[in-house]
Amino acid sequence: MGRFSVPLAAAKEGNAFIFGDVRISVISDRIVRVEKGAFTDLRTQTIYCRNFSNPQFSMLKAGDKPVVATKCAQFSIDLKTLDIKVSIGGGPVVSPSNKANLGGTARTLDGTFGVLGGWKGKRTKKDHFCLGHIRRGIFASDGVAILDDSASFLLAEDGSVKKREGGRDIYALAFGDDYLGGLKEFYSLTGYPPLLPMYALSNWWSRYHRYSADEYLALMDKFQSKNVPLTVATIDMDWHRVGSVPRDAEYRSMQGRGWTGYSFEKTLFPDHKAFLKALKDRGLAVTMNLHPRDGVRYFEDMYPAMAEACGIDPATKKTVEFDLTDEKFLNAYFDILHHPYEEEGVDFWWIDWQQGTKSKMEGLDPLWLLNHYHFLDNCRGGKRGMILSRYAGLGSHRYPLGFSGDTFVCWKSLRFQPYFTALASNAGYTWWSHDIGGHLFGHGDNELYLRWLQFGVFSPINRLHSNNKGRSKEPWLYEKVEDIAEDFMRLRHRLLPYLYSANVRTHSEGVPLISPMYYYDKDARSSSKKYRNQYYFAERMLICPVTKKGRKGATKMRIWLPEGEWTNFFTGERYHGGAEYDISCALKDYPAFVKDGSIIPMLPEREGNSTSFEEVTARVFAGEGEYTLYCEQGNVLFEMAKAEGGYALRVHFSEDCPVKRITFALERGTFENGDKTAEAKGDVTLKILCSGD
Repeated sequence: MGRFSVPLAAAKEGNAFIFGDVRISVISDRIVRVEKGAFTDLRTQTIYCRNFSNPQFSMLKAGDKPVVATKCAQFSIDLKTLDIKVSIGGGPVVSPSNKANLGGTARTLDGTFGVLGGWKGKRTKKDHFCLGHIRRGIFASDGVAILDDSASFLLAEDGSVKKREGGRDIYALAFGDDYLGGLKEFYSLTGYPPLLPMYALSNWWSRYHRYSADEYLALMDKFQSKNVPLTVATIDMDWHRVGSVPRDAEYRSMQGRGWTGYSFEKTLFPDHKAFLKALKDRGLAVTMNLHPRDGVRYFEDMYPAMAEACGIDPATKKTVEFDLTDEKFLNAYFDILHHPYEEEGVDFWWIDWQQGTKSKMEGLDPLWLLNHYHFLDNCRGGKRGMILSRYAGLGSHRYPLGFSGDTFVCWKSLRFQPYFTALASNAGYTWWSHDIGGHLFGHGDNELYLRWLQFGVFSPINRLHSNNKGRSKEPWLYEKVEDIAEDFMRLRHRLLPYLYSANVRTHSEGVPLISPMYYYDKDARSSSKKYRNQYYFAERMLICPVTKKGRKGATKMRIWLPEGEWTNFFTGERYHGGAEYDISCALKDYPAFVKDGSIIPMLPEREGNSTSFEEVTARVFAGEGEYTLYCEQGNVLFEMAKAEGGYALRVHFSEDCPVKRITFALERGTFENGDKTAEAKGDVTLKILCSGD
């Protein structure tokens, strides 16, 4: 297991106190850990670091209730029951409760209409068509949440997984309403989200369909001919061997033929190496679907090597059972089954685990184990790794990306997804992707398709996907909205500089791309059910998704804009914040609002799917503000401050920045002397003369 080795995660010496069978560790001014019955300094599935702060605190003991007092909060711990009472900043004493928790996210939306959506009527144990409830997050309406890590498995220093010896292990999180600060501390405790590759942030293509190599490549070429950029090509289940599977090896479970395996179906992909190369030649990153539960069977191309590596005589045709807790299987699983394909062009893997939570190590969730090892393996050699998989509990943000599963194609499903996506930041899980357009059923509703796609453009990941029986998601299949849909996919690609800069901030500062409004606005309307679908899109933009059918080509809706001055990104209309508005949104528009003082960097209009930042267009919304455009090699700093007659916009290029030229588009006012370009020659200052509202 040495290839996955990890260091300890002990708290600082002097910050831990033992009272009999209870250990109390003061992690920060707002985080206290309490263990009972068994202590550990190992990393866990959730916790990666306990030595990140130097809080000033006092420890008092009154009977069976020690009290930890920091500059931010006071924690009283009952040594018998482990009940924790917390007072933040001298305020009222709070007992953390599930009722006050603001929620986090869920494992999957498979087969749902919405938050509790599913089949109407009586459900049985076999019904998996309901979400159930959203798991708890790290924030609460009363300011205090509990993170219970008692059931989390341990990561030994050699990287192997160990079951706990029992006991309780809980963390009291006293973040109050400091959501961004609390999220940063949570990441310090659990690990920051990794930096995503650039290609993940543009448009993805996916469909559960028995494509042949020629058919798939022809489809990619049609997107190109219509100048619709794609950067990720997803190969769903039917790349697996199907037609040549022997009769005695056919599946007898829900995983039908073609769902799993590690060998290409030759009738569809006679030369998979040439197919993968053709995708790479088109500038596409590639991911392929995995259902690994059934192990490796005797008819697979890799079976002889896998059998021998795992101590099985290939002549027996005995299945190599899936078991990531077995070191021999774990090493062979990656070295034999996956690395060869990666050398041929597969960039990352879509881990489609949906076979429950049982494993050969009692209580260990195989989904988490797959996510953990797959992501680490994909990062080998210093590579910027990525996977596509399902959520497996707190700490899953270390293994992006998530996919939410197979929702029904209906307005109710769309209506739930903006709230679900923003809420996930309360669990630190900021990189959800959805089946944009919905997965199951549906009959080609043009307006629903377009509104879902528009939400996808302003989502963490824009991944178009559908099943093999419903309507596919090519824009030209929706003739009434085709041109608009294609324009929005082009817009998503043009937003790459804005998206990548947000990606850097998430990784380095813990600032989520998408967050509930209450992260930035304390007005009660920002957290009300009425406006819970609205969300911030990388701080600079506020999105008010259209989630209901309109009339005569437009949708009427009520929105809430927080304090400040706002401009509609599409129409240029101006709004004073701190107020509600009734608006009408045409199909070609989307309610996206930008606050004054913001800069939205974009790629210029151009053909192809290049992600080069050599030339950038910056939309400037006059006002005071600062913005850093991050590139993979460097950055550009924008600073706007008041000046005589308007504002001064200072632009500074770092020495290693790939941006050579910036073209400015001022949304309100004029540039002095009409100068609207800046070359990469050190500092550039432009004066913005405001023309008023």
